[in-house]
Amino acid sequence: MREVAVAGVGMTKFGVSEMTNVEMFTDAGLEAIRNSNIEPGDIDALFFGNCLGDFEEGQIHMAPFAHSALGLPMSAPATRFEGACATATVAIRHAALLVAAGVYDVVLAGGTERTTIMETPMATRTFAMGCHAQYESPTGLTFPGVFGMAAHMYSHKYDIPLDELKRHMAEVSVKNHFHGSMNPKAHFPKKITVEKVLSGPMIADPLQLLDCCPFSDGSAAVVIASADKVKSMTDKPVFIVGTGQASAGPLFLQQDLTVVKTRMTSIKRAYQEASIGPDDIDVCELHDCFTIAEILAIEALGFYEFGKGYAAATEGETKLGGCGVTINPSGGLKSKGHPIGATGAAQVVEIVEQLRGEAGERQVEGAKIGIVDTLGGDFGTICNIILRR
Repeated sequence: MREVAVAGVGMTKFGVSEMTNVEMFTDAGLEAIRNSNIEPGDIDALFFGNCLGDFEEGQIHMAPFAHSALGLPMSAPATRFEGACATATVAIRHAALLVAAGVYDVVLAGGTERTTIMETPMATRTFAMGCHAQYESPTGLTFPGVFGMAAHMYSHKYDIPLDELKRHMAEVSVKNHFHGSMNPKAHFPKKITVEKVLSGPMIADPLQLLDCCPFSDGSAAVVIASADKVKSMTDKPVFIVGTGQASAGPLFLQQDLTVVKTRMTSIKRAYQEASIGPDDIDVCELHDCFTIAEILAIEALGFYEFGKGYAAATEGETKLGGCGVTINPSGGLKSKGHPIGATGAAQVVEIVEQLRGEAGERQVEGAKIGIVDTLGGDFGTICNIILRR
């Protein structure tokens, strides 16, 4: 297997967009191509992520239309990927694997989503399709409900009073909004307070509005190339040194939502491929779809013991300049936004910029190794990518 690197990245602003999915991806893709100092004709394949284009715009089979808009050669196949919220990460992982295997030399991969056009009721309904349609959806379960249950289970399992846990969860939101306030491409680039989180409307007990990430529009893309090719493309290559992906079934088979076994399985493979462990990580972009989700993730990734990560944001350990791994310097899904088909690619964009020293105010000093963690559905898919400068 060949060494593989990210040569260039591109990303639209997240938020509410009047552009179509294909138009947004074209903007992000062309930026990534320019950032790689190549032309569209140099791309060997397009791996295109999108989840809900049929509901958003009545459009499936977007990949060839994006291919055409980008001006890619007919010989470069365009393939759509879907893995719920992990869609773009899965697309990027497969691009890296095929470049490493020698099938392609240069691949453009990423994703796009235009969720706000559906408005909240329809978006909530379509997002919930990532739950199991026979065993979960008939109960009225949506993702806030899943993570609300996880918060209750965490409180009970580790004997942490729910009100105390809620304050620590609120600190996760405050921390990520602090980071996002320095990100000009974030959906909500503004600081908030613990009091504001705790005074918000209840969504799914104990999760309140600001415990939850928003629906967003946006797109992100990366150019992945073999180590030989990347030498002529950039003097700042960021190498993909480990990846992992794991799958699980319905929640009734998973049972303990406080220990995300899919994440543990995926990250174990990624750490093994990279020949590192959690102590080697400097910066992490993880899937904070809800505040409790970040707490569950930092434990399953090995940054904290199980039942011990809930106070990390409160203690300032995961904040820029903290004593632990910096978590979500982009603002995370919570502040940066969550266009589901694009989220994983945006996480890779942030880590690449961090490792290149191009993150501006939110730069993690001395960052050399970063990790991407993306969750699809209710723990059904986890995909991890480890990058090194």
